[in-house]
Amino acid sequence: MTAWRIVPKGLEVNIRLQPGARRAAVEGLERLADGSLVLKVRVTAPPEDGKANAALVALLAKSWKLPKRDLELIAGQKARNKTLLLHGDGEALRQRLEELYPKKT
Repeated sequence: MTAWRIVPKGLEVNIRLQPGARRAAVEGLERLADGSLVLKVRVTAPPEDGKANAALVALLAKSWKLPKRDLELIAGQKARNKTLLLHGDGEALRQRLEELYPKKT
């Protein structure tokens, strides 16, 4: 089980977002109570008017060296658990994320 999966348009990534944090950071993989894996991300922006979602996309685009236009929030616009679609070569994107965030045992 991983926090991402290859889809025809690229790679879907499951995110757990913490808005209003003291500092913005990609914390790495985290297992939720239901056993699923997510990528935990903190942003300083508040959860209002889409500010936290915009901060999430900006932070991940910068961290992953991808253009913001290649990141699309496809689920969870008003929730902490979100699904992000990375447009592009799903296999190459998967390999990049697995190098950055190795699975916890």
